[in-house]
Amino acid sequence: MDERVGVQERFSAPPADPDVVEQLAAKYSTWGRWGEHDEAGTLNEAGREQVGQAAALVRDGAVFSLSLNFDANGPQSGEFGRVNPIHTMLQDGGDILAGAQRHLNMEYTDDAVYMPLQCGTQWDALSHSFYRQKMYNGHGPERVTSAGAEKNSIDKVASRFVGRGVLADLPRYAGRPWLDPGEPITSEVLADCLAAQRVELRPGDFLMVRTGHLAAARARGAWGDYVGGSSPGLSVHAAPLLCETRVAAVAIDTWTTEVWPAEVPAIRTSVHVILLVHAGIHLGEMFDLDALAEACAVDGRFEFLFVAPALPITGAVGSPVNPLALR
Repeated sequence: MDERVGVQERFSAPPADPDVVEQLAAKYSTWGRWGEHDEAGTLNEAGREQVGQAAALVRDGAVFSLSLNFDANGPQSGEFGRVNPIHTMLQDGGDILAGAQRHLNMEYTDDAVYMPLQCGTQWDALSHSFYRQKMYNGHGPERVTSAGAEKNSIDKVASRFVGRGVLADLPRYAGRPWLDPGEPITSEVLADCLAAQRVELRPGDFLMVRTGHLAAARARGAWGDYVGGSSPGLSVHAAPLLCETRVAAVAIDTWTTEVWPAEVPAIRTSVHVILLVHAGIHLGEMFDLDALAEACAVDGRFEFLFVAPALPITGAVGSPVNPLALR
């Protein structure tokens, strides 16, 4: 880290309006780059060579889960119709004690879970977001029916979330425990943070963006408005670095990827429009990056092998995930 750490630095972004969003979306669109039938987007940048190089980053065998627990104590409060996972037992110890399983030569337990696929740590599929009734590669809403997504569903890329992970620990860089709600993250901020960490972002990388928003919820001992409320996040002005570097995917520790309240009220999810819909960059949300950040700060290594396969749920527009960082 450089001498700026410890300085209470706060971030700002240039103004943005619908024209800026439209211009960035058009400039960084990858529609057709990998063919009209492509459903992977920038995951195409993380090929065998990148995976092999990432595997060499594992030195001491430390493994960090970047997932929240999937349980009734999760962050959801009903916003957008999402609830926390509901876990039920189909067979438990009481069934064993009652002798309800005499037809078997053993006893067992079984369980089930109901959950919205985007209620916790998760990937957005390229079919998750539309703009002007188009999702990635120009497909229309008729491609997502009550049976699921026919195009750009998460099962099409279930094996593709593997490669070099890079952490941008913004609170540590700024000398604060967490960024403020509503604080934007631009290309310049990301580039300066990575430079201070002495790590280079490369094509095919999986960028983890830590804002400390999850740490703030932990510190107050309650989720509060963690989901649906104001949060730090990516500015539309983060698009140049991410798209020109050709990252494979971006994940963050907030609920919506982008800064909230919305930078551009007329297009509230502007970052999704630019990155997910047009650039084809998969987005991960509610990633728990705190323990990983502590380990990276100790030895100054902010790169690692990243393994975060989506569940191959046919037709799904998102997937819960237990991402792993191996160092």
